[in-house]
Amino acid sequence: MEPEDEQSNSMMEEIYSNGGEESARTRPIISGEQLDVEAYASLYQGRTKITRLMFIADHCDIVSMQLEALRMAYDEIKKGENTQLFREVVKKIDGRLGPNYAMDEAWCDSVDRRAEQRKEKLENELNAYRTNLIKESIRMGYNDFGDFYYAHGALGDAFKSYVRTRDYCTTSKHIIHMCMSAILVSIEMGQFTHVTSYVSKAEQTPEALEPVTIAKLRCAAGLAHLEARKYKLAARKFLEVGPDLGNSYNEVIAAQDVATYGGLCALASFDRAELKSKVIDNVNFRNFLELVPEVRELINDFYSSRYASCLDYLGNLKANLLLDIHLHDHVETLYDQIRNKALIQYTHPFVSVDLHMMANAFKTSVAGIEKELEALITDNQIQARIDSHNKILYARHADQRNATFQRVLQTGSEFDQDVRVMLLRANLLKHEYNVRAARKL
Repeated sequence: MEPEDEQSNSMMEEIYSNGGEESARTRPIISGEQLDVEAYASLYQGRTKITRLMFIADHCDIVSMQLEALRMAYDEIKKGENTQLFREVVKKIDGRLGPNYAMDEAWCDSVDRRAEQRKEKLENELNAYRTNLIKESIRMGYNDFGDFYYAHGALGDAFKSYVRTRDYCTTSKHIIHMCMSAILVSIEMGQFTHVTSYVSKAEQTPEALEPVTIAKLRCAAGLAHLEARKYKLAARKFLEVGPDLGNSYNEVIAAQDVATYGGLCALASFDRAELKSKVIDNVNFRNFLELVPEVRELINDFYSSRYASCLDYLGNLKANLLLDIHLHDHVETLYDQIRNKALIQYTHPFVSVDLHMMANAFKTSVAGIEKELEALITDNQIQARIDSHNKILYARHADQRNATFQRVLQTGSEFDQDVRVMLLRANLLKHEYNVRAARKL
């Protein structure tokens, strides 16, 4: 390799060492172990805990993990009142966990019977409130209906009930409460356009927003942008989440998820300067990264051009990320974008790069790295050409001398034109040659 300037020497040494022998620096051991389902589930509560466990059971190839997830989902559902979800879990278990995790018709009948009684009581109360025309009571009545439907898995009805409280909100706090309830149900339903809409509505009443509520809204907006594959916007929202979040929003997202989602989206979409200023030097986000050391280390490795180590972390995280209910659809895309950025960043400081050395650094074959570089060159992301015989990548840097001459000529031409215009105007004024617009009759 031939560095363009002396500043690239240290980076080149780091890249060389990264591609060869393992660096002697101390770093945490990469965890490539099987997901601890119990520890993972303990980060969440409510319906999202159940849906995440069922998602793991549906997408995991390891039978023991499937059964563990289904067992925990069964126990969690039994604490609530959602008989529909209970029947789904029992069907998935299919008798594989023994008689203690079989269909419990008596429990279902009891819950459904209580639900009918509760619904009738709520309807009577709401009718009475409407008769009395007390706005606050009507609002609370619809809110109770929303809670009832949400607990029993009728998410569409829950959403409608929460939204109906809007007409009876009398304070800013009531509006915030309505928005947060609508956002929660919308996330569960996967209706992220509603999420964006109600986040915007909530942010229009800043005087009633507490720091923890702002943090929740940032998380919800981040999830909506992630779902829309707007990774840069998603990264910005997750990076803006304040430390007040804690475990207060674990019915939707855990603090560890903020670090993982925000970190990966930032790696895929931020340039080097943004990664430094908005992620690595971000004190608030650093607290989230401490909860997920692997993500913290891979971000630092990427920024420091330790690509082999960075890709090791990504490889070991991938299996568990594919079991994440929000991230699984985006893992391949994010990984491809991160790898492409690493390839671009690797080649940027040099006039020429040995493909054997580069392949070693990225843990792939020379043919594989050549194919990846061809795609990036074709896509105009790398300005270079490949010597396939000698396996060397040559950068195509712009001719600075020629470009400078062209700019000078352009500037001279523009100056000449401006001078001519000024001289013409001066001569017109000197000879008092003024053309006045004809007065309209």
